[in-house]
Amino acid sequence: MKSKINLAFEKCSEEKRPALITYTVAGDNTKTNSLKILNAISKHADILELGFPHNTPIADGGQIQGSSYRALKNGIKLNDVFQIVNKFKKKNPNKPIIMMGYFNIIYQRGENNFLKKCKESGVDGIIVVDLPYPDNKNFAKKCKKKSIDFIQLLSPTTSKSRMKKIVRDSHGMVYYISMLSTTGGKLKVSPKNIMKNYKKIKRINRKKNVVIGFGITDKTINSLKKADGLVVGSQLCKTIANSLKKRLNTAKVVNKMVYNLKRKIV
Repeated sequence: MKSKINLAFEKCSEEKRPALITYTVAGDNTKTNSLKILNAISKHADILELGFPHNTPIADGGQIQGSSYRALKNGIKLNDVFQIVNKFKKKNPNKPIIMMGYFNIIYQRGENNFLKKCKESGVDGIIVVDLPYPDNKNFAKKCKKKSIDFIQLLSPTTSKSRMKKIVRDSHGMVYYISMLSTTGGKLKVSPKNIMKNYKKIKRINRKKNVVIGFGITDKTINSLKKADGLVVGSQLCKTIANSLKKRLNTAKVVNKMVYNLKRKIV
């Protein structure tokens, strides 16, 4: 049986366009607001990544750190994240949701307990930023047993031999980090070079979905639309921050932004 993530990519492929993948932080800035944002952007996004807030991030730039800070300041806990997913899934059962975050939160909860809650709430995939191959093999197997896709990361410095193993073992999709930077940085590599590296990954296994993240904004998304999928995160978090500052309807503002991003890749 195909996962909801794979089915989403198939639909996008039939429509001859990349999947639009959004990233927001769970609980930014409240549980209620976070759920409203997810419901709004799900009308245009194909796959939703939801970060669990963390106070010592490794790969996150200022915008995503700001989102995590707002969520943590309002007392968001891991159980709240699962509640947000559960409520979203009741309304949008077929829209894939990927939880993304750091391993120490999973470790503190206990891998088996964490995955049990993921399954119960309707999580379709997991990205663990600081659990690299091959240290993630055991956790990846546990995910597979629960029919949850474990999605792995590749970077421009990943060796070819290591790349082959990661592509083979990643479920649902592979996440290619476009440049050596934290999230939200200006795109320092030309889209042409990003796509050149991207094609090397695709040659390993053309059936495996490969998405590109880091530096994807409304200004860069069109130049990378030959990818299977594109992840927009920091620009969304920045838009949320600005709308909160101006006391605007955040869900409405973010919905418009995601709609405009979609228009650039169809």
